[in-house]
Amino acid sequence: MEFESSNWIKDGVYFYPHLFGGIMITCALLSFSTSYFGKISVPTMPYLFPDLRVFHKNKSANKRVRVYMDGCFDLMHYGHANALRQAKALGDELVVGVVSDEEIISNKGPPVLSMQERLALVSGLKWVDEVIPNAPYEITEDFMNRLFKEHKIDYIIHGDDPCLLPDGTDAYALAKKVGRYKQIKRTEGVSSTDIVGRILSCMKDAKSEKLFSEPSGEVDNLNNTRSSKSLVNGGHISHFLPTSRRIVQFSNGKGPGPNSRVVYIDGAFDLFHAGHVEILKSAKQLGDFLLVGIYADHTVSELRGINFPLMNLHERSLSVLACRYVDEVIIGAPWEVTKDMITTFNISLVVHGTIAEKNPLSIGKSDPYAVPKNMGIFQMIESPKDITTTSIARRIIANHEIYLKRNAKKEASEKKYYAEKKYVLAD
Repeated sequence: MEFESSNWIKDGVYFYPHLFGGIMITCALLSFSTSYFGKISVPTMPYLFPDLRVFHKNKSANKRVRVYMDGCFDLMHYGHANALRQAKALGDELVVGVVSDEEIISNKGPPVLSMQERLALVSGLKWVDEVIPNAPYEITEDFMNRLFKEHKIDYIIHGDDPCLLPDGTDAYALAKKVGRYKQIKRTEGVSSTDIVGRILSCMKDAKSEKLFSEPSGEVDNLNNTRSSKSLVNGGHISHFLPTSRRIVQFSNGKGPGPNSRVVYIDGAFDLFHAGHVEILKSAKQLGDFLLVGIYADHTVSELRGINFPLMNLHERSLSVLACRYVDEVIIGAPWEVTKDMITTFNISLVVHGTIAEKNPLSIGKSDPYAVPKNMGIFQMIESPKDITTTSIARRIIANHEIYLKRNAKKEASEKKYYAEKKYVLAD
């Protein structure tokens, strides 16, 4: 650890006045005796007492900045992850409040994901240090004092988009009033409202309900019709503009060591959910370095139909990269795990979960894991949760009227935001 030599004396006086005073007197006497007798050589103070620099170390340790950010985190996406990344950059420790189901219902409408699912997603992010479940939607005076006293929070963080209560007041007004509020830049191009809209856009097709039903011959025929309302190539498209800097911000930036046991798992990882977090956690426990292959958009479409994936390749890649258990991703991984891939990435083990999305159009295709199976490095691992992208989409389809009404209001708010937005310094 580096120390600032210019301030160590001042820090010592402030934190340890009695001890420091005694040391100063001792040094003064030694200095006097040296000048008087002219024979004793006394080292200068910093060399005589090198450990005094611990004063600055202790001061720094006592001043770790703790920041708080809350949210519903329903249908977690890379925008949520980037907000928490920015929040963490404003302090040393990030505490995240996950708003309760009841508070979401009263302020926004019914959430798609349960509290436990949302907790799993937030806890699985690499920038999160602590999580507070069932946080209130509004920062009340009582809750704010609890944050400051019990959780030792220094600042409360929120994005530059307004967060209004049903009565039109600012949910963060109190934090701003006491000067303990900081703001980050909103990640544009995605929102939970946008994702719900992508799923609801399928409802325009008379056969759309079959898109999220169990695979059957009818689904195969539907997907082979190549509907013109592809979510990736048209219809409710993504407006996310990926940059190399954003990928670097989400990446760990480190490769595996020469003797690391590299574990490989692949998939679409569409609509990143709690099931994904848990299977990635299980996979990471089997080795030292977790490499995740993310299928290209055209691969997912060939396996599941033209309306898939719901999230494009770069959106899915960032969601996976944000997970604390992931070390690196292959953006646009092939369907089959080849010998060349295994050699190139020094893969020790290839794994696949017991719960996975159905791929109705993969009938007749070769086994994607044939090579690692023949090499004896393939393993099926028990999926901790039975959640899939399809099962989450079904929740929205089953209550589509509720979500259509909620989305109509939210979409109007988002359009206003984009219409009035101004340039904000990049994060």
